[in-house]
Amino acid sequence: MALPRIILIVVVLNTLILIASTGLNVYLLRGVTVDSEAGAGAETAQSSEDAGAAAPALDKQYQFFPVEKVIVNLRGNNRERYFVLDLVLQADLATETSQLEQLDPIVRNSVVANLSAMSFEALRSMSISDVQNQLEAALIADLSTRNLSQPFEHVLVSKMIVQ
Repeated sequence: MALPRIILIVVVLNTLILIASTGLNVYLLRGVTVDSEAGAGAETAQSSEDAGAAAPALDKQYQFFPVEKVIVNLRGNNRERYFVLDLVLQADLATETSQLEQLDPIVRNSVVANLSAMSFEALRSMSISDVQNQLEAALIADLSTRNLSQPFEHVLVSKMIVQ
């Protein structure tokens, strides 16, 4: 009889510990949520007071114009390789879409001319940000040689496939 009583006491104690720990977790999580909401409210109030300097940079809105499936043949060791790039032009929201649409052939030409001169290994070893920076600089240079305005702010690589 003593063994079943001990087992019953252990089961009851385990159940009480489980209920107490669950209750404590719920209490602490509610306290963290309430504290974080209060902290977020205080930060929002403080950030609204400081909105004069930082808000213009954060409130700027952009539009994105896709330039899809730019195919670039590259020199490989013993075979032809190619890259397929999907690019996106990041422009100010006030920029007319027609200006960005007119840039599509120039962007394609600039990308193909710039990247096809590179070897496969050199292009493959570059990071995405390096490719973006190189393409952006090349496109800006091409636009300036053609005496065209630059209606975009950045060139982004949204997809890159290597074959």
